[in-house]
Amino acid sequence: MTAAKDPASLKPASTLDLRPLLLVNMACTMSMMAFVALIGPIARLLGLATWQAGAAVTVAGVVWVLLARPWGRAADRYGRRRVLLLGSAGFTLAYWLLCLFIEGALHWLPGASLAFLGLMLARGMIGAFYAALPVAANALVADHVEPQHRARAMASLGAANAVGLVLGPAVAALLARHSLSLPFWIMSLLPAMAFLVLLFKLKPQPLAHTYAPNPVRLADPRLRRPLLVAFSAMFSVTVSQITVGFFALDRLQLPPTEAAQTAGIALTTVGVALMLSQVLLRRLEWPPLKMIRVGASLSAIGFAAASLAGSAEWLWASFFIAAGGMGFVFPAFSALAANAMHASEQGATAGSIGAAQGMGAVIGPLAGTLVYAVDPRLPFVAVALLLLLVGLWPMPAAARR
Repeated sequence: MTAAKDPASLKPASTLDLRPLLLVNMACTMSMMAFVALIGPIARLLGLATWQAGAAVTVAGVVWVLLARPWGRAADRYGRRRVLLLGSAGFTLAYWLLCLFIEGALHWLPGASLAFLGLMLARGMIGAFYAALPVAANALVADHVEPQHRARAMASLGAANAVGLVLGPAVAALLARHSLSLPFWIMSLLPAMAFLVLLFKLKPQPLAHTYAPNPVRLADPRLRRPLLVAFSAMFSVTVSQITVGFFALDRLQLPPTEAAQTAGIALTTVGVALMLSQVLLRRLEWPPLKMIRVGASLSAIGFAAASLAGSAEWLWASFFIAAGGMGFVFPAFSALAANAMHASEQGATAGSIGAAQGMGAVIGPLAGTLVYAVDPRLPFVAVALLLLLVGLWPMPAAARR
């Protein structure tokens, strides 16, 4: 697969300042992960069933799937900066509503149905605006960064997400010692700060060429590989996230407290490995197809090893290897998609990639728990096989070097 032949592929070295984009990625990921880390104890206090807590987490992914492509079309029509500002402002307001609801619910303890409805609405609104951010950020990178350096720039965005993935649960757990609502109020300051930085610091230079936006079909053959890789990567990550705690309980035979700690450390190693691998990519500057081949194969080895884990240390090491490979894959499919499409299609393309990731985030937890019921090792084995197929997918003749 080769880059589309249009003037965008001939652009000079980029002058785009990535720092505002890095901040918004990190800030909003931290805020999102704080909710995931605290929903368990909050659900218990509000009398919610386990499935209701899971639904409150998953609804953001469902909304992401539904709105990623519309946000991409909006980014093409109204501009990347406007969509980033609207997304970050909407995310901040929706998060403040979540803070108010959780504060009131923990104080007055409404019925479980009302609490469930409130959490679903607030999380749905947060997911609706969050969906705009990666779409517009990736499209902005595709606009201003030359094709051979796009994977490097997108790896920087991925590293910022990984930092948020690590810090979000850690900061939430630290603040939760004082109050379950306090972490949300503190975290709500982050997207507000990111909005202000975007407003005053994100000043992309006007493009030398402008194009009328073109629609992009999900069935477009140029996107077939990037979409399948995006879905497979997010599917694999969410399957491992949803099953690791149960695996520690059932396979490692740990008591609940130790199992929770083991799962938490495993997920922390994921964030650290993602961050380190994407920092490494900035030095390597491999082409996207090579990144996918190496990263998916490495992740397959890690998940296969996780299925055989007999101790917490073994599980942590396996997750570190698997996540290190994922750190190569995530920026690669975004860059691969951007390089395959014309400048007039970049917003819609980023939206399509976002929708594929969102679909993986929705289906992964459901599939992971269903397969886990058959055998605790099976989710990791299935993910390893899927990623091995992705890694061994033959390269087009033009991409072989």
